[in-house]
This record gives sequence, C-alpha cells and structure tokens, in this order.
Amino acid sequence: MKRLKLVPETTNFDFFRYSRVTLGGSVVAVLAALVLWLTVGLNFGIDFQGGTTIRTESTEAVDVGEYRDALQPLGLGDVAISEVFDPSFGPDENVAMIRIQAQEGQESVPADTVSEIETALQEVDPSVSFTSVESVGPKVSGELVETAFLAVGASLLAILIYIWLRFEWQFSVGAVAALFHDVILTIGIFSLLQIRFDLATIAALLTIVGYSINDTVVIFDRVRENLIKYKTKPLRDVMNLSVNETLARTVMTSGTTLIALIALLVLGGDVIRGFVFAITWGVIVGTYSSVYVAKNIVLLLGTKRDWSKPDKTGGNQFANVES
Repeated sequence: MKRLKLVPETTNFDFFRYSRVTLGGSVVAVLAALVLWLTVGLNFGIDFQGGTTIRTESTEAVDVGEYRDALQPLGLGDVAISEVFDPSFGPDENVAMIRIQAQEGQESVPADTVSEIETALQEVDPSVSFTSVESVGPKVSGELVETAFLAVGASLLAILIYIWLRFEWQFSVGAVAALFHDVILTIGIFSLLQIRFDLATIAALLTIVGYSINDTVVIFDRVRENLIKYKTKPLRDVMNLSVNETLARTVMTSGTTLIALIALLVLGGDVIRGFVFAITWGVIVGTYSSVYVAKNIVLLLGTKRDWSKPDKTGGNQFANVES
C-alpha cells in the first residue's frame, strides 16, 4: 500500500528565483499594513474599548444565540456572550457572561440600560437573574492595550536573543524580521476587514509567533547541518537545499493545521471566529515568511559556517560565506 505524499521525497525548487519579488512584495505588504493600522485603525473589542460585564444565572440551559437575538434590537454595539462552565455548578445553575462595549459619551452602561437588558433576556428565559454587573473604564482598557502590545514586543525580543544564542546574529535578525512581518500583516488584515480586535486576538498573535518561529527554526537547523556538511557550496545553494529537504514537513504541518482551523472557522461560531481567523491567516503568512523572508534576510547579511571545527582557543572557527 502506497503512502499519500503531498510533496515528492526529493524536490529541487529554486526558492531564490524570484527573491526580489517575494522580499520586495513582503516589504510593500508590511508598509501597506502599517498605513492601514495608522489611518483606518483597529476595531477594538470590549477589552480595549471599555464596557460592562454582566454575569447571569438561570435554571434553564443557556442559549447564546437566543440571548444575542434578544439584545440585538437594543443597539448596544459590540456584545460578547459566553456560557460559563464549572464542575461545581448544579443542574439548575446555568451561568453566562455578557460583555457590552462602553456606550458613547458614558463611562459604562447606565442602570436603565441594564434593566432593559434584563427585561429582554427574561422574555427568552424568565428565570434569568443578574448576579453581578461590573464595568471596565477607559483607563483600564487603555492599560490593557499597552500591556498587550508590550507582551507581543517582549516575545519578539526574547526570540531574538534565543535565536542569537542558538545560531548566529544573522539568523536572529532574519527570524525576528519574519515574525514582525507576520504580526504586522495580521494586524493589517484586521484593520482592513474591521474584524473585532480583543484579548483573544492578542493570544492569537502570540500563537502565530510561536508557530512561525518553530517552522523557521526547523529550516535554520537544517541550514546549519548542511553548512557543516557542504563546506564549499555557496550559501544560496545550501539554503535552497535545506528548504527543499524540509518542504514535505512544512507542507504536512501547515496543511493539517489549516484543515482543523478551517473547520473551526466554518463551524465554530461567531464567538471564536476572530481568534480562529487570526491563527488561520497567521499559519499562511508564517509558512510563507519562514520560506521566503527569514532565509532571504540571512542570505543578504551573510553568515558563518562549520560549527564543528574548533579553533585554538577552544571556540569555533568560522569562514565567511559568499552569497
């Protein structure tokens, strides 16, 4: 029985054939994403805009769709509804969390609006009661925005140091440039399509960073092995060989991940659609950047080879490679 092969065992694609087009296109795409971010802006969700969180409890099962339909006529803007699961809850304890964006010109949702929300939900489920109502003000939401982007920046810095220590500084620059490319393009597509940008999206960005750097490190590891193995082969040829040798792994990993993500994107519902869309887009651009951005930058910078040959001081002796 023959195994299914999406990619032949041996390939010889020239990934540098259109390097000016691919690298130049990536630069243009990043600049366009930055312009969109600065001009159009992001459609911030409740986490970053501020708003009110309401905790409900009822004896009947929570139907998120019916809750959302009941609140839609009130014109509250961005409303996020999720059911709360807890093993300690009894069969008559059905809890939901409703998050409503801050209303224009108001610090939080006013008391009369909360009463209207409760009345609307009781038409769907008469047993609904509000156990808590909490508001997130503009100051707290502003701090969340700052902290979220600091988290992404700190992760990129940590990866820069890690790749520098594991390989060489040229590899770390290439890897972080590819990650920056992935993050900015994801923010750009969210700005272009005005998809809700919240804390779940930040979690998706960090997931994208982890996924992309894993793919990049696999390729870099093979490049390092081949630099030792082929001591006289030009750097361009070594990198092409390395990407071809890891191509089957890259296609299989990205392909199987996308199958699961597309299923979630289609069937997962509105609550997680923004999160899943961000990761789906990130897998696509992350795979692209690992193959076309990271290694292209390493080739431009040049690197050193032969990690296995010690010098007189007990370190490693390297010879510059001409591209």
